[in-house]
Amino acid sequence: MTCIAKFNEYVAPSAQRLAWLTGFTGSAGLAIVHLDGAAIFVDGRYILAVRDQVDQSLFKPYNLKDCPPDKWLSQQSPARLGYDPWLHTPDDLASLQGACELIPCETNPIDIIWHDQPEPPLAPIVPHPLRYAGETSQAKREQIGQALCKDRIDAAVLTAPDSIAWLLNIRGGDVPYAPLPHCKAIIYADGQVDLFMVAQGTDLLEHLGNSVTIHAPEQLGAVFDKLGEKSVLVDPKQSASWIFRRLEAAGAKRVIGGDPCALPKACKNKVEIAGARTAHRRDGIALTRFLHWVDKESQGVDEIQAAERLAQFRAETGELCDLSFETISAVGANGAIVHYQASRQTNKVLQAGNLYLCDSGGQYLEGTTDVTRTVAIGSPSWEQKERFVRLVLA
Repeated sequence: MTCIAKFNEYVAPSAQRLAWLTGFTGSAGLAIVHLDGAAIFVDGRYILAVRDQVDQSLFKPYNLKDCPPDKWLSQQSPARLGYDPWLHTPDDLASLQGACELIPCETNPIDIIWHDQPEPPLAPIVPHPLRYAGETSQAKREQIGQALCKDRIDAAVLTAPDSIAWLLNIRGGDVPYAPLPHCKAIIYADGQVDLFMVAQGTDLLEHLGNSVTIHAPEQLGAVFDKLGEKSVLVDPKQSASWIFRRLEAAGAKRVIGGDPCALPKACKNKVEIAGARTAHRRDGIALTRFLHWVDKESQGVDEIQAAERLAQFRAETGELCDLSFETISAVGANGAIVHYQASRQTNKVLQAGNLYLCDSGGQYLEGTTDVTRTVAIGSPSWEQKERFVRLVLA
């Protein structure tokens, strides 16, 4: 049997294995194909969506809280569970170890049968200008290096694309709705960095400088082998189990801990704070134009058309890089579906007497927005007002 998971909220088309196999498109889920049957596990946000999207004669849906995968496995006949070590972290696997024998697969079994699988993304990686970042990459690398020195750690493995983008002041386009590159990195206590990515243009090389050494992605294991007995910080919640196994094979001393970039990245500098305000002011104007349009012109327009009109208002700012996620545009009962995505099958029309939920955002060079609004189409009833207030105060 085999285990298939969705590792990140947004993944490239080539990595949408769970959606290809089951039809489920939510941001978090896990499926297990067993000789006794198949199951898909989602959290409470997707209980309704999974039943609509998945053929339940093939995959039985479960709420992770009520029936986690290890509990389900314990109720099946004993088996060896294959998994892709690049798609599961040690923390992911820990709960399954008592329920079955775990076998890492050299090749993902879905990739073997997915004959029209798209190619992995290869968007350009570009420098993120200092006028938006507010701090040089060198200063950030020195800060992280000093923190490693203080804890007597020689190096840290970075696998979160947002951490690497922040550390090196770079941006990419490999991840839908986020300006992030697919790459991995090792930062050392002296501030030097080994960056694993497909080769890029000279502008990027000049931006990165001599303190960053670029390697092909497939050279990651060979660089790990050179770490010898060095102490290496690695995050079991974010880093693939393959990395842990390879570091162990190399003889490195694994130090279990969180991503060293996470907290510094979260502490915004003055330039980043000003940029966030600029992005929200700009985005707020676009959203205000949209809300006026909804009030005056939207009756008879459907959910998909409304989302497209909002995207147009944002694009008209001249500064929009992308949406920050797929707009949730939901009328009436569809608004009760968590993370609802309008489709041709579910698309409803905005009509008087409905409540319209719109959850949306934009990506700008200065920052990211995420705004949710509930709008009455026409005059809301007393019951709608009362239910809305109850929900807000809950």
